Amino acid sequence: MNITNNTILITGGGSGIGLEIAKALSAQNTIIIVGRTKEKLEAAARNLNNVYVIQADITDAKDIDRLVEEVKINFGGLNILINNAGSAYVYNVAKDGDAYSKAVTEFTTNYFAPIRLSEKFLPLLKQQNEAAIVNVSSIVGFVPGAHLPTYSDSKAALHSHTKLLRYELAKDTNIKIFELMPPLVNTDFSVEIGGRENGIPASEVANDLVKALQEDIYEIRVGNTALLYDNFFAATEGAFATFNT
Repeated sequence: MNITNNTILITGGGSGIGLEIAKALSAQNTIIIVGRTKEKLEAAARNLNNVYVIQADITDAKDIDRLVEEVKINFGGLNILINNAGSAYVYNVAKDGDAYSKAVTEFTTNYFAPIRLSEKFLPLLKQQNEAAIVNVSSIVGFVPGAHLPTYSDSKAALHSHTKLLRYELAKDTNIKIFELMPPLVNTDFSVEIGGRENGIPASEVANDLVKALQEDIYEIRVGNTALLYDNFFAATEGAFATFNT
């Protein structure tokens, strides 16, 4: 698809993968970064061209309705929605307890929010000659990480929903559905699970997304995700054991 002269909204755009995507696409597009902390968003946008800030909590229905109206009024439409914001707990499901509460928080951000955002923005996306939704899942959506049990569950659910959304919207709309599947990435989000030491740069994830958008590659398996994905479907138990060793 064309990746110039678009209006692009990125949730969780104030840092990490979201900010790197904004940097990679800002030169030739209008970028809207969304997050809960306005000061963080403004600091991220300060040194970038064509990047605008809207403070919103994507887990709040009223905030999402306000977000849609602001985009409609102030930007006139939307070409690409990137559901990037995430929430994760690092814990052991057998030892630490409170899995239910953790799962509710993670699913609210990682699964239900992208569904609601996509649904609310569909009318604007359908008005464009070409449009896209990008859902950012994870390597653990295929091979669950023992240290991220319910986060893994939420990303597996997002993967499943993304495939179905792509299938349905291909029938009678011009909206393309992409899924970005990073492995461990060096961001503040991943410090607790070794991202500083073992994660790939967030810029690599952003660059792979840009290339995939240009080439209409709908499942974007970044770095080790491609290898693990192939191994998972060849031998699921072996892939699980290797990943969690």
